[in-house]
Amino acid sequence: MHLKPEQFKLALQKKLAPVYFISGDEPLQLGEMADAVRAVARQMGYLNRELLQAEATGFSWHQLAHSADSLSVFADKKIIDLRLPSGAPGIDGSKALITYCGNLPEDTVLLITAGKVAKEALKSRWLQALDKVGAIVQVWPLEKQDLIHWLGQRLQQRGLSADPEGVKILASRIEGNLLAAAQEIEKLYVLYGACKLSTGQIVDVVADNARYDAFKLIDAVLSANVNQLLRTFSGLQAENVPAPVILWALAREVRVLSKIKFALKQGQSKELVFKNHQVWDKRKTLINEAIARLSDADLNRLLVLGAKADRQIKGQQSGDAWETLRTICLLFASVQVLAG
Repeated sequence: MHLKPEQFKLALQKKLAPVYFISGDEPLQLGEMADAVRAVARQMGYLNRELLQAEATGFSWHQLAHSADSLSVFADKKIIDLRLPSGAPGIDGSKALITYCGNLPEDTVLLITAGKVAKEALKSRWLQALDKVGAIVQVWPLEKQDLIHWLGQRLQQRGLSADPEGVKILASRIEGNLLAAAQEIEKLYVLYGACKLSTGQIVDVVADNARYDAFKLIDAVLSANVNQLLRTFSGLQAENVPAPVILWALAREVRVLSKIKFALKQGQSKELVFKNHQVWDKRKTLINEAIARLSDADLNRLLVLGAKADRQIKGQQSGDAWETLRTICLLFASVQVLAG
């Protein structure tokens, strides 16, 4: 059963299919649809999850059959989470998927997330086999009116709304990058809460012509350029940029680095991990330097300090939130400072 992205949510609510194949080159939609399948499955008692990386070193397609045949100690329902970044399973993978669909195991959901599928593969036997027993969803980058509609829905999910002109400004700022759009909307929510946004509020937050911005600060932190870090930080403070925006940007980067380090330890290729986390060419060097420099303990310490800054911003803990944010930046850049 082929589903359009806008049909996916309703179909998932009606019935959990035994197989889902979600493919495309738009990471945010891909990831959120996969998360939705996992969430619904958990609610229905599919508590065990096995992760298979089809392009990891040493992967064999026999692992799919083994996962399908194996039972847990408690015989719980199970999700097989199969990652297929290239979108092409190859000869062995094609056979394995056709065999799986021909003999579906009980109490098991197979969730396949894949890169963009080549046009010629749409009529392949393995994809037809998946289509007969499950749901196939292909996601694409959104453009023009589709992007405007998506932004409106995303704002609404956060309890926000905006005039058409404001949404158009947001669309022009993010240039089709849905992950960037989600981040901008999160910033708007952090600053203003659930409300109707004015065009001026949107311009103030998403305009990219400010003298200093949080993204420049992040680049300085990642590169451990202490002089630039301090200048940019002081500029942000002088420009009265809200502290929650700085904290949001720093915490987000720490979490992304933690996820990247974890994925690399699991044997995933660096190119794949960077693609999954929207690390494009211009930022690869910065991220490489940071993950080599910062340990897991370093990143955990930054998150703890971030929680402290959050409490200070909200008036729930004494102390200067800006001083804590400065300390986070310096520690992030591997400068040894005393932090309470």
